[in-house]
Amino acid sequence: MPIAVIDGITTRYDVVGSGPPVLMFAPGGFDATIEKWTTQGIYARIRPVEHLSKKYSCIVFDRRESGESGGRVEPISWAHYAAQAKGLLNHLGIARAHILGACMGCPPALALAVAQPEIAASLVLYWPVGGAHYRINSHARLSEHLGYVQEHGLDGVVALVQAEGKTFNQDPRGGLWASVIRREPNFAQAYARLDVKQYTALIDQIRRNLFDRDTAPGAEPEDLLRLDIPALVVPGRDKSHATSAARFLEECLPRAEYWDVAVADQTEASVPPRLLEFLDRQAANV
Repeated sequence: MPIAVIDGITTRYDVVGSGPPVLMFAPGGFDATIEKWTTQGIYARIRPVEHLSKKYSCIVFDRRESGESGGRVEPISWAHYAAQAKGLLNHLGIARAHILGACMGCPPALALAVAQPEIAASLVLYWPVGGAHYRINSHARLSEHLGYVQEHGLDGVVALVQAEGKTFNQDPRGGLWASVIRREPNFAQAYARLDVKQYTALIDQIRRNLFDRDTAPGAEPEDLLRLDIPALVVPGRDKSHATSAARFLEECLPRAEYWDVAVADQTEASVPPRLLEFLDRQAANV
């Protein structure tokens, strides 16, 4: 697959299909890769890329620090993920696109829409992450990583990742940069030499940046309330994708359509037609 270098960070991406562009923020938490669209949970069942690509150009990519994309040790926020996606659109010469976020892809989709609303023809927010359980669990996972750092040092983190090859999703002890450590020896060496005290403060800042609320993260409600962008919100219902997070987005997005459908009824027969119907109504605006 092709690679783009965005702000010094490599981004693995692909464009599937033809037609109006749909920028797709992958599900998968901190392992948000192109493959998650066809292998993970509900997405493996509803096959969104396969169906949408029959009428649209689906722009899929590995989020930074995931899969074969690179990364940088810095105080990551939703704006950092949004900037990667905007850089990819610039690389492709695309000025305006539909934006589809799934799972933890919803917050950066929102961040991008708020930062540069002129590029968003529409928003599709599928199973947005959020809720009290999501925040509490996210904090706990970062704390588990910091506990391992305190006991074994950052060189111990590198040794763990290189020995076991697991992502942060699979083993929080390896931290947010596990995929980059595993793939890039120079990055791993530099990471191991970082100051532990400064690194701990950095992780605490990331925790505040990303997981600061019990609603849907990604953008302030005041900013969402000002967005004049048609949006489709599809709710999940579990401890990572609280229905309350989807309802919050319905409340805050002035042009939101909330698809009040049970998870059990979200099937390949029902979801792709609903997504296509929504996108088709907006496509003339791209």
